[in-house]
Amino acid sequence: MTVSRGGSYSPERKAQAMSRKRVIVLDTSAFISGFDPFSVDEEQYSVPSVGQELGEKSLPRLRFDTASERGRLKILEPDAASLDEAKKLSKEAGDVRFLSEADIEILALAMQLKKGGYDPLIITDDYSIQNVAEKIGVKFAPLITFGIRFFLNWLIYCPACHRKYPPDYQFKQCEICGTNLKRKPIRKTLIK
Repeated sequence: MTVSRGGSYSPERKAQAMSRKRVIVLDTSAFISGFDPFSVDEEQYSVPSVGQELGEKSLPRLRFDTASERGRLKILEPDAASLDEAKKLSKEAGDVRFLSEADIEILALAMQLKKGGYDPLIITDDYSIQNVAEKIGVKFAPLITFGIRFFLNWLIYCPACHRKYPPDYQFKQCEICGTNLKRKPIRKTLIK
């Protein structure tokens, strides 16, 4: 398991993070990739919508249901303030169009746990979750991918008429010419 180095922290912040209790937050890709909640000792959390994203009668859903029924996985809804903040920061990063409701709830839950004095680690192979997690200062670990090396700020643009849109633009087509929009990184910062 590779852990994001999570940006540069002051010595005080490092000491504070070291004193916090490590908890694991599991997204849909963790279960699809084969993560076994019974294989680690740390407390583990997820959100109800992750279970809904997993196919009925599938092995990932069975792992999710079994772990939650046996108390190994705690299923929580993030509070409204954390959810609003996760949406806002996802828009700022330019990843909101590529995150499902479950993804945003996972980020919100990690932020809520962090505010509650925990040191959350999101287990995910989703690059957009990783990008926003880096923005909010939450560590992440991919299972089957290498994970991101750079935090990216995105620009949404029309490849036909070259009109630029803000990173939180919700529509998929250009309002001028109707062409499908694309995105490209406008700034990348190496994750330390």
